[in-house]
Amino acid sequence: MTPQDSTASTLPDTPGLWRRMACWLYEGMLLFGVVFLSGYLFGTLSQTRNAMDNRHALQAFLVIVFGIYFVWFWSKGQTLAMKTWNIRIVDTQGIAISQWRALWRYILSWVWFLPPLVAVSPFSLNGAETFVIVLGWVACWALLSRFQSENQFWHDRAAGTKLITSKPMSR
Repeated sequence: MTPQDSTASTLPDTPGLWRRMACWLYEGMLLFGVVFLSGYLFGTLSQTRNAMDNRHALQAFLVIVFGIYFVWFWSKGQTLAMKTWNIRIVDTQGIAISQWRALWRYILSWVWFLPPLVAVSPFSLNGAETFVIVLGWVACWALLSRFQSENQFWHDRAAGTKLITSKPMSR
């Protein structure tokens, strides 16, 4: 048995796919507040009067804000949704991840959305059609974790991170 095998066996279990996806959806709901505040800040500072003005600048701003949000919380071990669902992020040895590793995971996690968005961009699809394609990709990407040895998402594997079950903190 290698040292990595013994370390992997002492780490808590990987949360189930349904629990991780429920956490993912809850994270999306919490991000509505982040988007609202960030959009308000951007609109105020840029004096944008029409939502379609500066649309690409707003999107770039939101990618940066999301990056700050996720890198900050992941380097602390959990986002707000992860605390609710008792999920923690660690490296492969079970140690809290650094901000650089959290940033790398954030960049890799865009695989949840970028491939289908790039694939549909040359076509004139309406919002519902795009939503169905993105949702199908998300489902496929999530199910691909079943083919990974520890049932981790592939971007976690590439980033050297691992989602584990964490016990709730005592009050």
